[in-house]
Amino acid sequence: MINPGRVVPGGGGYVHSYEITTPARLVHVSGQIPVAPDGTLPEGFEAQCRQVWTNVASALAHHGMELSDLVKVTTFLSDRAHREANSAIRREVLGDHAPALTVVITGIYDDAWLLEIEAIAAR
Repeated sequence: MINPGRVVPGGGGYVHSYEITTPARLVHVSGQIPVAPDGTLPEGFEAQCRQVWTNVASALAHHGMELSDLVKVTTFLSDRAHREANSAIRREVLGDHAPALTVVITGIYDDAWLLEIEAIAAR
């Protein structure tokens, strides 16, 4: 994990870069949406964000990996107003683990979805 001195200091639970020297495996997780396995969509940003993280964790578990194996996370938010809640929930879910991170404010495929997260994990 790298926070080089020549860039603005990292913060908020991420690092500027993440070097993988000898991974045995890489897993790319497609954009996860806030829909539960039973097809329900939670109401509100916090519930949707937690569902997305649950979906990311489930995708990783299928490959024998955990959230602590994440090296890159890209979060797509439907509205800038969700920045703080997104950051707080991400830090809660990941704890001290700090992958490389990008957050993009954009339109989402379905207007009912408030975010989507894609990720890369290495072990």
